Amino acid sequence: MGSDGDGHQAFRHPAPARRVIGSISSSEGPRAVEDGGGNPLLDGLLARARRSPGRIVLPEATDARIVEGALRAARAGLAQPLLLGDPVAVRALLADLRAEPSNIDVIDPAVSPDRARYAQRYHELRAHKGVDAEAALSAMADPMRFAAMMVREGDADGTVGGAVATTAETVRAAFQIIGRAPDVSLVSSFMLMLGASADARSGSASLFADCALVIEPDAAELCQIALSTADSCRALLGVEPRVAFLSFSTAGSARHARVDVVRTACELARAERPDLSLDGELQFDAATVPDVAARKAPESALAGTANVCVFPSLEAGNIGYKIAQRLGGQLAVGPILQGLARPANDLSRGCSVDDVVLLLAMTSLQAVASA
Repeated sequence: MGSDGDGHQAFRHPAPARRVIGSISSSEGPRAVEDGGGNPLLDGLLARARRSPGRIVLPEATDARIVEGALRAARAGLAQPLLLGDPVAVRALLADLRAEPSNIDVIDPAVSPDRARYAQRYHELRAHKGVDAEAALSAMADPMRFAAMMVREGDADGTVGGAVATTAETVRAAFQIIGRAPDVSLVSSFMLMLGASADARSGSASLFADCALVIEPDAAELCQIALSTADSCRALLGVEPRVAFLSFSTAGSARHARVDVVRTACELARAERPDLSLDGELQFDAATVPDVAARKAPESALAGTANVCVFPSLEAGNIGYKIAQRLGGQLAVGPILQGLARPANDLSRGCSVDDVVLLLAMTSLQAVASA
């Protein structure tokens, strides 16, 4: 992940991250994902989203999955969706779903009264890159940029795209318009992994990072991923983060340049945030299983109770969360972006309607945390 010369990460080779939600059922049969799907931890998160449903703008409202997901999220009280697109096409999709068009806001960026104001702001932001007033006005007819500007200007609390656009297109609009959060050097992502326990403190809820954006982080980037994910853990789950920097080595059991990167990242994070409970390098079992930690890493402050797992590469993180999901029965929600000034999230082009519903709810929760 490099820079485009404008203080933004360059997404030259965005990693595909297929959004997957685990099997959801209960003793009474399958439950809708917006009802928690029988997972008590997810129930709790959705209940929090209902207390403060965010105004989440969706720039791809001519896609049937987006419209159905928005309707389901709105009916469940998880978000207040704003649909961007051609009103005729959007209303046709709403009619197919037997929904009243008046029950959900539909905005056409091309004729919106806000387009000129947004274009002026975009011109101010991008003039140094050669964007003149005419180009800025044209850019604000693009729903992806229009949505990001709505978030920047406070007219929406967050945005969710990517069902049609690529990750590069979706995240680039967020970088250029919403921008990074203060004191954050890198935008990254995490997977929210949920087990069967109702208690987020029991180890049944954890965050895996990075599983979608930063392909091969150096020590400084790995440090930033860890710090961002720790903050996301506290904001999303309401528990203190316990951060493990993962490797194939535990406490010096192996010597290798890749281990050195992980160890250095942990040292950087410890120096920058002495308030955090963190350790590394650790193997996954030493990070998450107390009995193993007692043998392999008896001096570790985590003692096998990590709830934030920082993988040394995207390759490792992507493989790791899918093993936890497919073989371990964990519910995987995400990837969820972090490090932006305001919430913007990226769906997979292979997403399901359930994916849209859940990401709208998570974006609502992020909006509350960032307010």
